[in-house]
Amino acid sequence: MTTQQQHIVVIGAGYAGLSAATRAGRKHRVTLIAPEDRFLNRTRQHETFAGHPEHRPPLAELLADRQVTHKRARATELDLDARKVLLDSGETVGYDTLVYAVGSRTAWHGVPGAAEHAHPAERAAELAARMAAAPEPGTVAVVGGGLTGIELAAELAETHPAWKVRIVSAAPVGHHLSPKGRAYVRRTFERLGVEVHEGLPVTSVTAAGVRTDAGAIDADLVAWTAAMEPYELAAEAGLTVTADGRAVVDEYLRSVSHPEVHVIGDAAQVRVAGIGELRMACATALPQGGYLGDLLSGRTDKPFAFKYQVQCISLGRRDGMVQLVHPDDSMRNTVLTGALGRWTKGYIVKLIVKNLR
Repeated sequence: MTTQQQHIVVIGAGYAGLSAATRAGRKHRVTLIAPEDRFLNRTRQHETFAGHPEHRPPLAELLADRQVTHKRARATELDLDARKVLLDSGETVGYDTLVYAVGSRTAWHGVPGAAEHAHPAERAAELAARMAAAPEPGTVAVVGGGLTGIELAAELAETHPAWKVRIVSAAPVGHHLSPKGRAYVRRTFERLGVEVHEGLPVTSVTAAGVRTDAGAIDADLVAWTAAMEPYELAAEAGLTVTADGRAVVDEYLRSVSHPEVHVIGDAAQVRVAGIGELRMACATALPQGGYLGDLLSGRTDKPFAFKYQVQCISLGRRDGMVQLVHPDDSMRNTVLTGALGRWTKGYIVKLIVKNLR
């Protein structure tokens, strides 16, 4: 807990970084380092893929009335001994406390051709543009059967009914959901005409589609939602990290090797007693940022606590599903579907932006 005013540098303007900056900025002088000038709400990226208007509020609007200065730059190096952050602009920024919230990026898993031919979330608008410019409808393959892949396949199929949508997954699609949840997703895909290819790890991506051990799956365009991975900056700086590059933190979200550095969101390996290791998600990043902002401002001195409640899935503009879960994220066999599921998902998405303040 910090009571005296200090200079806090926050790297990253995602769910975790932005919520930490806005809350800490009520009391402390904060410098937010992020190259973008608008907030990217990843929970709506499937809409961008499908060509719907983006909903990206300006960071200046979200930072209003806070002691936060936004530097539009990218952090390239951390000098932990000197407590300085080096930027791609050539500038160096000193700090009393550092909040590392760089987030994550698409993981290609070394699959040949994936980076060259597939469209990740970072290039969602590019896929939408290519679909819009196509001389005639074709086929699009969505790689990944998790929540993001499910949302994307449903959105594309509903928005572009003339296109053939295929979802390709190494595991059963929605394998982590309850039986009721999986069954509802399957019925929705049947209604929308989504072709499901399960148990087929993608071994390569080409201009003609994807290849698996069972053969080729043709596609004019490929969207990649398979997994995310942290950036290397934390490991390069000397923070203690896990084998996959996430910084190891204590119960106050401090680096175990450098306690003057707090790490939150997808960049951190966060463990909560009775819950376990938290997964990379908006649902875990936003509470971490809010908690840390309160901790640094002296509004709490307790360790970080967290419990899962639901998993929300958009299934097009008129349908959705809310999967109820236990506090440890294991599935309850209860789901809210249809218009109620869609309304609940939409309400939660609106709350996300509100809670950034």
